[in-house]
Amino acid sequence: MLLVRVEAEVRPTEDPEKVVRAVKNLLDIELKVVELPEGYKLVVGESSSIDSLRKLHTSLRQERILDAARSYMLRNRRGTSLELKLHKQAAYAGHISLVTYDEESPLGPIRVIIASDKINDIVDWLAPPTSQGRPIWEKPPPQV
Repeated sequence: MLLVRVEAEVRPTEDPEKVVRAVKNLLDIELKVVELPEGYKLVVGESSSIDSLRKLHTSLRQERILDAARSYMLRNRRGTSLELKLHKQAAYAGHISLVTYDEESPLGPIRVIIASDKINDIVDWLAPPTSQGRPIWEKPPPQV
């Protein structure tokens, strides 16, 4: 069982298509723009496929932030779920920047919630432990 859910607020000064692009730069997931009361919008998407996380998997290696990402994921794991907050402007530029507090992303973060009974296997696949900045091992995507 796997559920990947993404949410990103569209601020009044933002173009919804640019927010969609920011999310799609890091996740392969179907998105829709939802109208909220008082003119606000939210970009949302859900997936039950591990393939939706492949871009994130690749980007963590390209950015060379496996140690920081693993530490962040282990710290933000709650039972069978994990919440990632990604800097929206960095994502738009095709980069990963993990944020701890919403205020670290001036336009609001991209929230990614990963829920699975194999959450530890997903963390090990996304961000394995490293030695001198290189993964100690690489696992295939978990069968979820």
